Amino acid sequence: MALETIPSKAVILAAGRGERLRPLTDGLPKPMLPIGGWPLLEHLLALLVAAGVREVAINLHHRPEAVRTYLGDGSRLGLRVLYSQEEALLGTAGALRRLEHFLDRTFFVLYGDVLCNLDLRRLAEFHRQRGGALTMALDREKHLARCGVADVGPGGRIRRFVEKPKEALSSPWAAAGVLVVEPWLLRFIPGGFSDLGGDLFPRLVELGLPIFGYRCCGHFLDIGSPERYREAQADAARGLVRLLALPAWQAGLPVRQAGLNGGSTACGRRPGGIHAAG
Repeated sequence: MALETIPSKAVILAAGRGERLRPLTDGLPKPMLPIGGWPLLEHLLALLVAAGVREVAINLHHRPEAVRTYLGDGSRLGLRVLYSQEEALLGTAGALRRLEHFLDRTFFVLYGDVLCNLDLRRLAEFHRQRGGALTMALDREKHLARCGVADVGPGGRIRRFVEKPKEALSSPWAAAGVLVVEPWLLRFIPGGFSDLGGDLFPRLVELGLPIFGYRCCGHFLDIGSPERYREAQADAARGLVRLLALPAWQAGLPVRQAGLNGGSTACGRRPGGIHAAG
């Protein structure tokens, strides 16, 4: 089966509890925290729409009603949005396995707590050219102990992947929370809880399956701690990351009015840094 040039389907991983961001996340999931006046989730959806995605699945667990109320079924955005409610957290890989009936073609995966401005079309084209099972965006990272680190060989093929390494590695490349995945890969995910970085990626490398890293310029920032959330807000205010807004939402309510409080080329890092909705 030929690889799809530009995926039309995507998953946004949005089920985490956001415990380190309390009290901001007491009433909201992390992807609904505002960056530049709009939920981070909206910026991620805008990236997907700009790339041609038309169907998006979002896994939910903590405060799911905030996402459902804000997005509805996605029709006003020109999207079809489906929700996968997890009564018990399944992990980033387990969430994909649960959506295998929806993921019947090449698809994007975006971590719902990562602010980024990656051109997803370029990532998808790199994936198509390599013909691999999975391609992950990679970013240069100084604090590797908190990341998943990839050792990248010729052509971008990943030779080793270590989640939050305890020992120093020679590679500076960290997984950036953006993937392109082939649907047949889902059969390598067991039932129950399973993590992408901790379980699936190392297993795929061990099995010799072709997974690739797209070393790229761009802005990637996990907002999972108060310090990094403040950094993301500051970066947006200073124009270090271009935030997208969906045109269909311009007549809608900004975060504060919607009851949401809270106030491939290797390169260096940026300057300064499952049912349908209804």
